[in-house]
Amino acid sequence: MNEFDNNIFKKLCIVSAPSGAGKTSLIKKISSNNKISVCISDTSREPRKGEIDGIDYKFISQDEFQTKIKKEQYLEHAMVHGNFYGTPIDSIVNLLEQDIVVILEIDFQGAEIIKKKFPLSRNIFILPPSMQILEKRLRERGTDKEEVIIERLENAKIELTKAKNYDYIIINDDFSTAEKQLLSYSLDTELTIAQKIRKEPLIHSDF
Repeated sequence: MNEFDNNIFKKLCIVSAPSGAGKTSLIKKISSNNKISVCISDTSREPRKGEIDGIDYKFISQDEFQTKIKKEQYLEHAMVHGNFYGTPIDSIVNLLEQDIVVILEIDFQGAEIIKKKFPLSRNIFILPPSMQILEKRLRERGTDKEEVIIERLENAKIELTKAKNYDYIIINDDFSTAEKQLLSYSLDTELTIAQKIRKEPLIHSDF
């Protein structure tokens, strides 16, 4: 890691949110911008309905994932909901060196690891309007069993306590507004947007 120019990590942007808050849809929407690229993470979990290998994630076996961990091929990795997720180092650095803003969609564990390693990186937390709406969204997408939904809601309570540690906070109430905010924040590589504006949504949320 030491051979990297740390300044390039100003363009590294981590996006986190509880499952069901809409981060994946928002990230896909802004990824059409030619100044932004989304890093494809590795995961050991099975694809969900509609997910495509190499586009949504690179789906690999647990054995292959653990081999990559031993070879130190990940910028960060974590176990989430019983499955491994990891960010490949080479693909990230290659994009950053091309002056492209790279977005990583990872949980708060990975975000904390990267922020500690690369303080110039920026992170964005996406809040649901409420826990009730979050539960409604999880149930309506129809991809998880009841016990998984309950687990995700319990994890969300923990994840929401981490929002205050992020550089930017967005409430995904109106999708179009959240999309514009996410695009603006992702391109704010010098943190020129005032901190009060970046973090104010948390003040008005009751979780």
